Amino acid sequence: MKKLGFSLFLLAAVPALANTSVPDVAPVSQGHHVVINIPQQRLFLYTDGKLAKIYPVAVGKAMTQTNLGSHKIGAKAFNPIWHIPKSIQKELNNGVTSIPPGPKNPLGPVFVRLGDPKLGLGIHGTNAPASVPGVRSHGCVRMKSPDALQFAKTITTGSPADVIYQMAALNVDGAGNLWLAAYRDPYNKKNLNTAALRKSINAWAQANGKTVSDKRIDAILKARTGTLNCLTCGAGKGKISGNLTSLAWTSGSGSLSKPRVVAKSQTLPTEQILPEGSEIEIDADIPQNGTPVSPVGNMPQYNGDTANDNGSDDNLF
Repeated sequence: MKKLGFSLFLLAAVPALANTSVPDVAPVSQGHHVVINIPQQRLFLYTDGKLAKIYPVAVGKAMTQTNLGSHKIGAKAFNPIWHIPKSIQKELNNGVTSIPPGPKNPLGPVFVRLGDPKLGLGIHGTNAPASVPGVRSHGCVRMKSPDALQFAKTITTGSPADVIYQMAALNVDGAGNLWLAAYRDPYNKKNLNTAALRKSINAWAQANGKTVSDKRIDAILKARTGTLNCLTCGAGKGKISGNLTSLAWTSGSGSLSKPRVVAKSQTLPTEQILPEGSEIEIDADIPQNGTPVSPVGNMPQYNGDTANDNGSDDNLF
């Protein structure tokens, strides 16, 4: 069986948000587009320029960061076998050289290559669902296994996948209120452009006849809780209405972010699906420190069924 070299990881859990803010991106107008925002620990899946799904993910820790930049979705491996690298075999010293699909496999039921194989990156499931979301991997992007299966069945080989680092989100809801969220800086990049953020807020407020408190903005940026805070809601009206849309705040604009128009391809990309049970050799972390592992009965396995996804119910269609 073919062996593939990738990086794996273990991650820490953080509280999930009731309403997820969306980043300032320009997804392609045709096909799928994946966006992973590191500080937010979320994967956004766009289809034909519209947000379709949001998934919690675990990403690389500061010492083994997930590579930022533009990538492509590569081959998929369902029910992969984890081929344990010799360095880890020596450490374990138990004679085990591989772990088959099942509840003890740290890759979960599917592995999707992310970017150039030389990067050793992938998006995959896990046998420790409580570790998602988080910032403690060796560089890969980990999803809860039902989400990973749903994602793998939806995404197409060759789709663009951008890994970004936005420490804030500036969104407008269906009622026309402005919401701000700020995130911590796991890679210590200190790259939050507060000047552009404030310029965008002021431009939007002026265009919409709204007043925004500078002190409230300061408090949100200082706290960096990741929670959405309404900048324009009246007392007792801080509830998100409808879907959220991002302002193009990274450029200081008060306008909404828009899809990037691309020419429709005349040829469909060829799906790259490896033989089921392909061996994948990665530096995987065995769950430790009490991280729960899925019991046998709860570990999803791929059975070729694309009708029943069992993914997280965060569909924005």
